[in-house]
Amino acid sequence: MPEPEGNRRSPQGVPYTDLPHIVNADGLHLFCRYWEPDSPPKALVFVAHGAGEHCGGYADIARSLTQHDILVFAHDHVGHGVSEGERMDIKNFQIYIRDVLQHIDIMKGRYPKLPVFIIGHSMGGAISILTTCERPQDFAGVVLISPMVQMNAESATPFKVFMAKILNRLTPKLSLGSIESKWVSRDPKQVEAYDTDELNYHGGLRVSFGMQLMEAATRIQRELPNITWPFFILHGDADKLCDIKGAHLMYSEAKSTDKYLKVYEEAYHALHHDLPETIKSVLNEVSTWILERLPSPHGS
Repeated sequence: MPEPEGNRRSPQGVPYTDLPHIVNADGLHLFCRYWEPDSPPKALVFVAHGAGEHCGGYADIARSLTQHDILVFAHDHVGHGVSEGERMDIKNFQIYIRDVLQHIDIMKGRYPKLPVFIIGHSMGGAISILTTCERPQDFAGVVLISPMVQMNAESATPFKVFMAKILNRLTPKLSLGSIESKWVSRDPKQVEAYDTDELNYHGGLRVSFGMQLMEAATRIQRELPNITWPFFILHGDADKLCDIKGAHLMYSEAKSTDKYLKVYEEAYHALHHDLPETIKSVLNEVSTWILERLPSPHGS
């Protein structure tokens, strides 16, 4: 039986009664963040963070949008950051998608007339793509920063995939090694900040988690030819964590008429935490793209 609400504490020991949170369909508490503009909001933007990190890393993106009267919200996925759940372990990737839709529905209930956008980074990009595929009519557009569209060719050779499937049956909790933080950003200060952030997961990735990512990538590739919604992909061509080939594949296969791909030369994985000039460009590009897709005040 779950504990009474008042006794539930975050992995860091803080009572959830003291934290903004939602309770998902499995009864797990998910820590939430809300960045609200000073004026009545013109749009809602949900941010889906990547594997092993948390939504606090998106404050700069959020603040750049709140300046334009956009309300930004996010939560730490199950097993991440300040949310409940076993660290970096998920029985089914669909849980992430279900939780995002639940949170978006709550906010749409409060602001029923506002357009909704999603911004997703890395694994959060995969979550955003599959979430939008599930309910395309609910979204005005999707921004993908270095999204996971397909598995890296080096890490997902046919032999490695075959071995992963066997290991997943025998020892699903076996560690495959951790995320290499040096590939997150070209800025050593940003890498140090990532390494010292206690809310980031610094342990090994389990075989079972790797299998869920692989299955998500397979689902995305099946969905690509059916995609007709507006999207904007930003990707660094030196990204060693999410292969840019996936971005090119999505751009070429999706049927959307409103689609853009911006490639940052020599940039690494977390474009919003890369070199200062890259960050500045990303914040500007993301804000501009969303603002251009807002309905005009007079509905024309």
